[in-house]
Amino acid sequence: MRETIHIYHTNDLHSHLEHWPRIRDFLKQRKKKHENDGESVYLFDIGDHVDRWHPLTEATLGKENVELLNEAGFDAVTIGNNEGITLDYDDLNRLYEDAGFDVIVGNLLDRSSKRPKWLETHRIYQTGSGMKVGVIGLTAYFKPFYQALGWNITSPMEELEKLVRELHPAVDMIILLSHLGIRDDEMIGERFPEIDVILGAHTHHVLPHGKEVKDTMLGAAGKYGHYVGHMMIEVDTVTMQVLEKKAELYEQHELPAVKGEVEEIGQWISKGEELLKQDIALLKASLPVDWFQPSILPDMLCNALVEWCGADCGFLNAGLLIDGLHEGAVTRQDLHRILPHPINPCMIRMKGAELKEIIKQTLNEDWPQLEVKGLGFRGKVMGRFTYSNIDFRNHEIWIGNSPIEPSKQYKLALPDMFTFGHFFPDLQRLEKKYFMPEFLRDVLEWKLKQ
Repeated sequence: MRETIHIYHTNDLHSHLEHWPRIRDFLKQRKKKHENDGESVYLFDIGDHVDRWHPLTEATLGKENVELLNEAGFDAVTIGNNEGITLDYDDLNRLYEDAGFDVIVGNLLDRSSKRPKWLETHRIYQTGSGMKVGVIGLTAYFKPFYQALGWNITSPMEELEKLVRELHPAVDMIILLSHLGIRDDEMIGERFPEIDVILGAHTHHVLPHGKEVKDTMLGAAGKYGHYVGHMMIEVDTVTMQVLEKKAELYEQHELPAVKGEVEEIGQWISKGEELLKQDIALLKASLPVDWFQPSILPDMLCNALVEWCGADCGFLNAGLLIDGLHEGAVTRQDLHRILPHPINPCMIRMKGAELKEIIKQTLNEDWPQLEVKGLGFRGKVMGRFTYSNIDFRNHEIWIGNSPIEPSKQYKLALPDMFTFGHFFPDLQRLEKKYFMPEFLRDVLEWKLKQ
């Protein structure tokens, strides 16, 4: 006797809810069909469903995303870094209060180094034939960020070894929900023959027909809901052995249209914006933004960043500000609209010689027009750099009232997107202080309230 187990998976939606109606209805219909046919079917999300760029996610701190997953009938999820480190400690603790699915994360502990009550390290599901399927979840190891928020994140590889050792004798198949990225998934496939399937995320990779690494099948569905993944696992119900694994992707735009989907997508935006319409300040004059010329609001934000961090100086790119602010009332919705990024303030200590080289790199003439993707950035282009307490005089760089001293220690404030090594590789090795859970928009709100 044979049984086919159907697994549908999504990952890295990043609150692109414009794609959700078709995904939701497709998954509901597929789940119902397989259940009516007597087949086992599971729906898994592999993290980063929540992204606070969307006004509804921002206004509800991800609670509405959980409702959407409930409505679609998901069986389990793991968390991504957007769930894990863009919400404060208490908000993540409350995120899944009303979840109708399992939350599986094998490498996250609370501030007392205990397992949070809302998650499981693994879960065993039983198919119609009695086959036992062990599911493990792991999330990316962003230790400094989790620590700054109060969480204790542990090494995913170390936890995986323990969980596989525990699970393997008790189940017939192991599935890993991995928000670790393609390179780690490939390494796991090489090192852990006990794992039958790895459903991946984080690096937004697309595997149209899966990828076999030894005896492990990898699946991944890109980003933003452009695809829905489907894994079909054929098993022998007598020996409980896996016979065959197939993977495919469905393109979201080719899924059946949903009646009223345009209106529904618009309602999600409108609801979020309405919830965010809370006055925070009253401006006597407009604060404009220009990405390529000096303008008021980037300077204000940069000065506020330095003040917030208690730094000697700072810089940021004007492209972070999507738009300016008009005279009159300013609401939380306005700040979310112009600063939608999940980017935190950061401060780095360094010697003057190092600081001078970093500042010189910001003068790269190609950067203002550069289209930036990822790193938390949700804008379009880098824009010109604006500085606080940094001046250029007579071919020298000044901090405050004096030229940079090569051996003196300075504190530099900057957006965290510049600390990951992509733009300034030298910053990766330096000790950093991340200010969390506040985003840049919280810093601007604080300044405007003054």
